[in-house]
Amino acid sequence: MTDAHAQAPDNSQYYIPHHSPWPIYASVSLFTVMLGAIAFLNDWASAWSFVPGAVLLASLFFLWFGTVIDENQRGIFNQQVDRSFRMGMMWFIFSEVMFFGAFFGALFYARVLSVPWLGGEGVKVFTNYILWPHFEPAWPTNGPGHVGGRPDSTFNVMNPLGIPALNTAILLTSGFTVTMAHHALRAGKRTPLAVWLGLTFLLGFTFVGFQAHEYGEAYRDMGLKLSTGIYGSTFFMLTGFHGLHVTIGAIMLTVIWLRVLRGHFTPQRHFAFEAVAWYWHFVDVVWLGLFIFVYWL
Repeated sequence: MTDAHAQAPDNSQYYIPHHSPWPIYASVSLFTVMLGAIAFLNDWASAWSFVPGAVLLASLFFLWFGTVIDENQRGIFNQQVDRSFRMGMMWFIFSEVMFFGAFFGALFYARVLSVPWLGGEGVKVFTNYILWPHFEPAWPTNGPGHVGGRPDSTFNVMNPLGIPALNTAILLTSGFTVTMAHHALRAGKRTPLAVWLGLTFLLGFTFVGFQAHEYGEAYRDMGLKLSTGIYGSTFFMLTGFHGLHVTIGAIMLTVIWLRVLRGHFTPQRHFAFEAVAWYWHFVDVVWLGLFIFVYWL
């Protein structure tokens, strides 16, 4: 990059990186991931077929974000670029809202509409007497026996107390700690910032650890699996994708913490921190919905 590009432009210009290899690198990485998935799903290869794509994708994030961080630290980005970053993060979180909205919608449809219909609500002669005789429309269920469902006694329902309640307290506490870290950053207090932020990602990884333990108990002791009908599939899809988001968020918080230790961010310019904080609060809100509608009700 030339010296002209290393200087911060005024607000009438928009910084555009030149000769960046990362878009084509991203395309190759995603294509490799899809090839691995195709090979695994068609029994052409084992799960190791995912490794090349995963390595390329991980290195992509490390290298591309490293480039962006370096450009930001050199003062290349102006307020126009900052606004673009903010709008991009807002649209990303909106897409995540729609993503989880689809899964919550599937859960609502199954519990409120499909299960009562199968049990005979509405036109009973078709939905119950002919199609699914003797099916009881009680939630949770894994479906009628004619299509692979087993009696509800073969699996146990997740208890909202214990690990789920503990994880709720953990995530709510992490929302408080990341907010305190934000206040410390805006006040220019670097040590409290590092402490509060460190507590946040440690709480996030603790949440993931407890959820992994919960999954082990569900599979081993409770007979609850992804294949356990509509209850098992909705439970693991919703909580599993949320756990993935918590893991990603905790990793991002760790990266931000390492940047804080290196002296990055100022009270006036710290959008990377704000973006991760927005994402983390979104993860908190989704978990509250999961705890209420998946575990409690």
